[in-house]
Amino acid sequence: MNVLTSITVLGFLIFFHEMGHFLAAILQGIYVDGFSIGFGPSIIQKKYKDITYSLRAFPLGGFVSFPDEEINNIDPKDPNLLKNRPIHQRVIVISAGVLANLILAYTILILNVTTIGIPFDPEPGILVLATQPEKAAALAGLEAGDIILKIETNTLEVGDQAVSTLVKKIQNSSEKPISIEILRNGFFKELTLTPKKVDGKGTIGAQLQPNIRKETKKTKNIFELFKYTNNQFSSLLIKTIQGYKGLITNFSSTAQQLSGPVKIVEIGAQLSEQGGTGILLFAALISINLAVLNSLPLPLLDGGQLVFTLIEGLRGEPVPVKVQMAVTQSSFFLLVGLSVLLIIRDTSQLLIVQRLLNQ
Repeated sequence: MNVLTSITVLGFLIFFHEMGHFLAAILQGIYVDGFSIGFGPSIIQKKYKDITYSLRAFPLGGFVSFPDEEINNIDPKDPNLLKNRPIHQRVIVISAGVLANLILAYTILILNVTTIGIPFDPEPGILVLATQPEKAAALAGLEAGDIILKIETNTLEVGDQAVSTLVKKIQNSSEKPISIEILRNGFFKELTLTPKKVDGKGTIGAQLQPNIRKETKKTKNIFELFKYTNNQFSSLLIKTIQGYKGLITNFSSTAQQLSGPVKIVEIGAQLSEQGGTGILLFAALISINLAVLNSLPLPLLDGGQLVFTLIEGLRGEPVPVKVQMAVTQSSFFLLVGLSVLLIIRDTSQLLIVQRLLNQ
C-alpha cells in the first residue's frame, strides 16, 4: 500500500507539471492535440474537443503534444500554432510546467506547516542522539539524551552554530582531553572527552544535533507561517540545485547519492509510513526535484526547449533541424542510459537488503 501511495503521488506531481504546460497553451489560444500521463501504450484514451487525453502504461512521465500542420491539415502560417507564436508566449508555455511544480511544492509546505505546526526555537546546547560502543564518547560516559552545554569553560551557542563549534573543537583535538559540561535528567555533570584520531581528525563516535524539542507549535500569525515556509522552501530548492550542480563539479561523489525511479518509490513508501505529514513532505521534495530536473538544458527537458527558443529569439530564426536532432538524440541516450543504470543499481540494492533480511 505504501508503494502504491508513493507511485500515486509521483503520478499526481507529473500530472500537475503537464497541466501547467497544457493550461499555459490553452489559455493563450494555442492549439493542443494531446495530453498524456505516462509513456508507452495507452491504457485509457478519450478524445474531447480535438484533444486526446490518455493514461499510458508507464506512469513515471508525461507530455502535452501539439499538432503537426501536415498531418492535421492546418495552414503552416496559422497564428495559433505554437511555432508561430511570439517568443515570450512560447517561453511561458515551456516554463509553465516548472512553475507549476514550484507553486505546488510551496502550497504543500504551507499545508504541512498549517497542519503540524513549526519547531520550537533551538535551546542552548547540543543534544546527544546516540553513542557508539567503545568509542570516545561512550568511554567518557556520554549517553543518549545528554545535553552538552559547555566546552572547557565556554558556553555553547544554539542551533547549528553550536554543533559546528563542538565538531570543530573535536576534530582539532585528537588524542587531547576536552572537558565538557552536560545536563542529564536535570543534573549538571562534568565529563572528559579524548577524541580518537581517524584520518587525521579527532572523532568521538556520537550522533549530535541542535537542542530542539520534538514537539511543534502552531504559528502565531500569517507572517510567521509564510516566513517559516519561505525559509523551508528556499532551503530545499537550494539544496536540490546544489545536488544537481554536483553532477557536473563532482560527478563521482554525487552519482553515488543519485536516486532512480525505484529508489524514489522506496523513499516515498518509507515516508508514507509516517502518515499524512510524510506523504506531504515526499510530495514537496519530489515536486521541487521535478522542477529543477526539467530546468536542466537538455533537449528532452523543458530547459533544453527553452534554450532552443531563446537562441531562436536571438538569431531571428529557428536552430537548424539537423542540429536540434543531433543534440536531442545524444541527450536521449544520456538520459535513458542513466535511468537504466539507476534502476538496475537501486533494484539490486533492494534485492540484496531483502535477501539479508530473510536470512
